[in-house]
Amino acid sequence: MLDYFDTHQATFWYAIGFLLLVVETMAFGLTTMFLLFTGIGGILTGLLMTTGLLTETWSHGIASFGIASALSAVVLWRPLKRLQDRKAPDLSQSSDLIGYRFRLEQTVSAGQPGRTRYSGIEWRVEPEVENGTGEITVGTQVEVVAVSVGVFRVRPA
Repeated sequence: MLDYFDTHQATFWYAIGFLLLVVETMAFGLTTMFLLFTGIGGILTGLLMTTGLLTETWSHGIASFGIASALSAVVLWRPLKRLQDRKAPDLSQSSDLIGYRFRLEQTVSAGQPGRTRYSGIEWRVEPEVENGTGEITVGTQVEVVAVSVGVFRVRPA
């Protein structure tokens, strides 16, 4: 096997590159990016050797692998980082429960949430803080403006 890779170095670099990409995607889900860049470096080194732009020697292969990995990191770092930093949509703001109206069974405030039962689930009821809704008294009809796990955020309707 070692003799084969010694005489077919482009194949070795392709194998290393694809192996690193598979490990990055399957094990880390493209979160580390280090294996992504080195995998790209391996594939680029294999391409350079296949096209004849790089001689098939170990010293040229290792140097090309390092340079190609570094260049791919420099070129792809910002775009990939920007993709990672994008905030996921706030799924709590796209619920069918937003707009649901009901009457409070107890007074609620930022320091003392209330409770209500809806669709067989006991929900904690909190006043909406963003618009300065403070205390909401018992019997007030409220509207759900945001939903998170087990929590209705409400304001007077």
